[in-house]
Amino acid sequence: MSGDERVERGGTSIPLLAVAHGSRDPRSAEAVSALFDRVRALRPELDVRLSYLDHVAPDAEEALDELASGGAGEVVVLPTLLTAAFHSKVDLPEVLATARERSPWLRVHYADTLGPHPSLSSAVERRLGEVGAYADPDTALVLCSAGSSDAEANAVVARLAEELGERGPWREVVTAYASAASPTPDEAVTAVRERGAGRVAVATYLLAPGFFADRIHDRSVAAGATVVSPVLGDSPELARIVLERYDATVAARHAVV
Repeated sequence: MSGDERVERGGTSIPLLAVAHGSRDPRSAEAVSALFDRVRALRPELDVRLSYLDHVAPDAEEALDELASGGAGEVVVLPTLLTAAFHSKVDLPEVLATARERSPWLRVHYADTLGPHPSLSSAVERRLGEVGAYADPDTALVLCSAGSSDAEANAVVARLAEELGERGPWREVVTAYASAASPTPDEAVTAVRERGAGRVAVATYLLAPGFFADRIHDRSVAAGATVVSPVLGDSPELARIVLERYDATVAARHAVV
């Protein structure tokens, strides 16, 4: 069977290397590992590997070297991030370019980030439901992301907020950011309460727990939020998005670094 035939039957000949942000908080790597355990369960024949941009081993360069030394001819690299910003646009492409110089026989196919994607609104609603928060005309929703200096990344979060507002009868849906942009979680919660919201639900739009998730929770609660949802973590929607990104990249063979 040729390589192309193997790809057409599910892409099992090409490993998937996920590259997550990484954190000093061990809960972060545990959540990422749980997500990719779910991915492996959905597609057991796929070689799925994890790496990180910072704080956690292996880093992306080490993981790519291991693949190259192990005889891999191709790899799909998935930036395991909810928005495309500095890490996916600058940091990781530089790492991949270096890997290409070190192992010129390794064809690196660069997948899209996890977001934006239509299924992410369902993942957000799933986590809100776990803490008893549902769309209601008296409840305001604050969608909190990490925040970025990249205006395009923040605009993606704003569009998700608009989509959530269209999906359910929230009183209003606004965005907030844990860093690098405004309003902050406490500012957003205070603002919607001042506009008359009887309840305020805060959706933590992060992949994994850690410093930013704790900041969102603590500042939202201090400002009067009724409930704060957990991070997206190993939600089934994210696992399916991972495989969708992988399959699309294998099919297109685009963005060879």
